[in-house]
Amino acid sequence: MKTTLTLLAFLLMTTIGMAQDEAYTKSINDWHQARATYLKTPEGWLNLEGLFWLHKGVNTFGKTSKADCHYDNAEFPAILGSFIYEGDSVLWQNEKGQSVKINNSAYTAAAPITVFTSHEKAAVMDWSHFSWVVIKREDKVGIRFRNYNAKTLTEFKGLNYFPVDIHWKVKAKLVKPSQDFLMISNIIGQTTAQKNAGKLVFTVEGKVYSLDAIDEGGKTLFVAFADQTTGNTTYGSGRFIDVEMPDAEGNTYIDFNKAYNPPCAFTAFATCPLPPAQNRLTIVINAGEKKYGHH
Repeated sequence: MKTTLTLLAFLLMTTIGMAQDEAYTKSINDWHQARATYLKTPEGWLNLEGLFWLHKGVNTFGKTSKADCHYDNAEFPAILGSFIYEGDSVLWQNEKGQSVKINNSAYTAAAPITVFTSHEKAAVMDWSHFSWVVIKREDKVGIRFRNYNAKTLTEFKGLNYFPVDIHWKVKAKLVKPSQDFLMISNIIGQTTAQKNAGKLVFTVEGKVYSLDAIDEGGKTLFVAFADQTTGNTTYGSGRFIDVEMPDAEGNTYIDFNKAYNPPCAFTAFATCPLPPAQNRLTIVINAGEKKYGHH
């Protein structure tokens, strides 16, 4: 009788464990699908077709090779207008006979209008199925340009992932930082100070590792990391992962099944942070998002 009860208990625990694993796998697959859906939205990374850095003064914008912001597309006007970069502001001026939308309202006037200042949200501008916005990256001011009919969007075939493995959801403990800021470099060569959340310390196969995390002021911590798959089966500049805020004792989980590619894996027109040297792990993490296309 005792043996029978033990066997039943074992079978029950096994069944519960299998159900939990299936529920976890489904939750990760759903997360992966949501990510692919996001990439295809107007705010996603697949429709980017330009990043034009402005110089002080007048910057013409159009398909002519003489334009300061040159966008080589037969559908685009030779000159649609100009960005006027003065002080900490950017103004837009229509070319004669041209008009655009600014924050969904038609703008047909010839007079310049402010579309960006350093202390206000940049205006969203549209013409036909193209859209753009002024961005600022440290000392650089530029135009992030989108084509909602871009081939990178219309020919998107989805993302590739390693098989979901619950063992790559690892316990971690946040150790408070000794310095307030992390120096993070990006793909265009800039280095900035980011708020240091501390080190996430975790164990894999008996060995202790750590990742420095950035506190961006949201509900999660941000980590840029590389491992021994980087440049082989995963993107060559590393991957990102968002980590749930630790509890009062500093405990949380790093779920490497949710590791994802930076925007630069999909487009040349993004400015992605790179993993700091201390976040380049010496282990193989066969979990999360694989490299995309030829990147």
